Amino acid sequence: MQFRHLVLACGLLTGVVTAAHAQAPFDASRIKVSWEVVENNHQGKAQFLSAFTLVNKSKTAFPAKGWQLYFNFVRSINEGPVKGGVSATHVNGDLYKLSPVDGSKGIAPGDSLRIEMVAGAWAVNFTDAPDGLYLVWDKDPAKGYPLPSLEVRPSTQPKQYLRFPGDRTALTTPADVFAQNKDIKDLPAEQLPTVFPTAQEVVPGTGTYTLQSGLQINAVPAFAKEAGYLADELGKLLGAKPVVGSGNGIALQQDASLAPEAYSVQVTTSGITIKAADAAGIFYGIQTLKSMLPPASWAGVQKSIQVPAIAVKDGPRYGYRAFMLDVSRNFHSKQDVLRLLELMSLYKLNVLHFHLTDDEGWRLEIQSLPELTQVGGHRGHTVDEKDHLIPSYGSGPDVTNAAGSGFYTKQDFLEILKYATDRHITVIPEIETPGHARAAVKAMEARYAKLQAQGKTTEATQYLLSDLQDKSVYHSVQNWNDNVINVALPSVYTFLDKVVEELQAYYKEAGAPLEYVHMGGDEVPGGVWTKSPVVDALMQKDKTIKNADDLWYYYYAKVYSLLKARGLKQYGWEEMGMRKTSVDGKQHYIPNPDFVNNGFMVDVWNNVMGGGAEDLAYRLANANYKVVLSGVSNYYFDMAYMKSFEEPGFYWGGFVDIDKPFYFIPENYYKNSKVDALGNRLNPDIFKGKDPLTAYGASNIVGLQGLLWSETVKSSDRMEYMILPKLLGLAERAWAKDPEWAREKDSARSEELYNKAWNAFVNVAGKRELVRLDHYNGGYNYRIPTPGLQLKNGAVTANIQLPGFTLRYTTDGKEPDSKSKIYTGPVTEKGTIRFKAFDTRGRGSRTATVNNPLRAQTLSKGGDL
Repeated sequence: MQFRHLVLACGLLTGVVTAAHAQAPFDASRIKVSWEVVENNHQGKAQFLSAFTLVNKSKTAFPAKGWQLYFNFVRSINEGPVKGGVSATHVNGDLYKLSPVDGSKGIAPGDSLRIEMVAGAWAVNFTDAPDGLYLVWDKDPAKGYPLPSLEVRPSTQPKQYLRFPGDRTALTTPADVFAQNKDIKDLPAEQLPTVFPTAQEVVPGTGTYTLQSGLQINAVPAFAKEAGYLADELGKLLGAKPVVGSGNGIALQQDASLAPEAYSVQVTTSGITIKAADAAGIFYGIQTLKSMLPPASWAGVQKSIQVPAIAVKDGPRYGYRAFMLDVSRNFHSKQDVLRLLELMSLYKLNVLHFHLTDDEGWRLEIQSLPELTQVGGHRGHTVDEKDHLIPSYGSGPDVTNAAGSGFYTKQDFLEILKYATDRHITVIPEIETPGHARAAVKAMEARYAKLQAQGKTTEATQYLLSDLQDKSVYHSVQNWNDNVINVALPSVYTFLDKVVEELQAYYKEAGAPLEYVHMGGDEVPGGVWTKSPVVDALMQKDKTIKNADDLWYYYYAKVYSLLKARGLKQYGWEEMGMRKTSVDGKQHYIPNPDFVNNGFMVDVWNNVMGGGAEDLAYRLANANYKVVLSGVSNYYFDMAYMKSFEEPGFYWGGFVDIDKPFYFIPENYYKNSKVDALGNRLNPDIFKGKDPLTAYGASNIVGLQGLLWSETVKSSDRMEYMILPKLLGLAERAWAKDPEWAREKDSARSEELYNKAWNAFVNVAGKRELVRLDHYNGGYNYRIPTPGLQLKNGAVTANIQLPGFTLRYTTDGKEPDSKSKIYTGPVTEKGTIRFKAFDTRGRGSRTATVNNPLRAQTLSKGGDL
């Protein structure tokens, strides 16, 4: 799931009290800081050299001593003295500090200081940069002073962006994009599918039906709530809500012969009829009706709307069509969540996997344990974490930072549950354990310290999650050394039962279903529990526990029993269903036979192509685990769209654009996986010896899930940018039936069919769905694709991945805007030519640039994105 690190969106809050500023030895706001990658593959190793440059903009010298510079960084820095007269120290997680060493010098007014650091792996885009810089003065160690926004200098030279010798993936150029788009055709609107996601059966009729004022909705009692929803939706378009009664217009009828969630829609010149066996089916029929409306209908109130005559019969491929949102790494507001739920409902997704807790934040109020949000729901500078957690992901020193601090009150959560339930979306809460649990661990330690100081030892230890005498040494993937719950403590299970008890009460009050609770199970590092007295005592008592690995199985067996006693089912990350063993003396993981009949459901994230675990999802499904396909290679939406310095996101699992969720074949993804995690063309031989999905295993594939981890996502706009338009590919693959191109055995024929389907999909996305989303629910901040450019024989030709956007360009060196020239054909003007794509609101894409010299040439790898 989370083999990730963290990141920045370059900028932080300032908001320092004036009086505190005056007391500080130096005004932190007068230090300007920039950062750049010097080179990857530094000294021929898998490491990179980067540099801060600090410029003193004050008239006062910056002191040589008495300060520490804190910041968050996505990579592990080599600790110790570094160039620039400072020493680097790892604090915990992604937090580091630089401290002046003996002989260090200050910074004179107008002068600068360059600090060079070596860190592991490499850096490629701007979200690999440090973030959240702040100063702490030795005389006042409890107060942090934020520096102004960090300037991240672009990486333009090969040594700055090539990750290692032989890295075949350079920065993506306009010529690369043009080549990727070369087979995309601009299809006439009348040739596009009428319904999205693609319906099972569509038969066009003759004529249209007019939606207009005076329309009535007639519904059987079982569908009264859906009738009210439809009236609200049409009221937004027509300016007045249709009456729900017995008149003519739209009929919502029950048809018990249809499968769960299936529906039919019949549009004739005299009216519209939607049928289903259940309310969910009616709801999806309503979404199909909305899909058939002209996309511009949401741009303003319409006097009337024409609906084409049609007959649709449809139902979902998978009953589990999910999206996971991480609100722990960086917090997302209730409004952000409601907007996501609305988007999910439009595209017939029916599960929100709510990642509410992790190392960096506990985001849900548990009223009997207020420390979980008082301490675990806030981040800022601290010397002891008794009041809040340390900064992560650039959240800076102030606990007021909206991305670092925040949580949902009980009332917030009830509103989210009710909103989701009204849209037939199930919310599955995730309580991440036993790893990735630092926010809970520290919150309960703060509770312990408070009550212990009051002499209340019994109450202090009641919910404690850590053995305070544990001397185990470990580091998680995200570099935490204290983020794992000690599963040998009985108080751990008291804590979990209390949290689950309150969750159940919330769901009951909201009238929302709760069948599964996601209990994590991801990335517990080696070394945990090995020097814990509490663990030693348990092993003496329970002889089935022979080592630390056995504690894993002990823990999840107890969690299973805890949930079962409350009538709930267990859900978690893939590791929950795995068991360590050895093959030929080497460590190997197999599906755990102890749990195969317990009905466990697992998210399988590790399908990193070339990583060796490509068949993990199929092995677990074949072994009788219920599997949600959640692979990083296709469905981690926090992965950057492409290799470009300006594109935000991680890329450890590869780059993920809208094509990857679309071309995924759930039950045979070996067939058309195209590139590995580094962007190299995939050798099909890597699948030799891998387990195929059996017919029995296929019955255990419950569905698909898109995921957004939030390390690099610190605003509403960034959240929607990373989700859209990728979510359209997820929606199509989760709902529509297995496409013909995926079933075709002849590779040439399969590719031909795929290209045809892909062409239709990108035209629907660009001309219908994204136009709809320009105004639907106030409009969404989807990513507009960057134009592709080809320079050939003195002429510049442009194309775009998603037809329907307006391409504009300039030749005077200025950035294109919504009034610049419209591209209609090859441009022969000379000099620097800049292109952007624009949506119907005038929002623009990133700029694609090419130089068209006086002497004709061909653009093969040149130009800038």
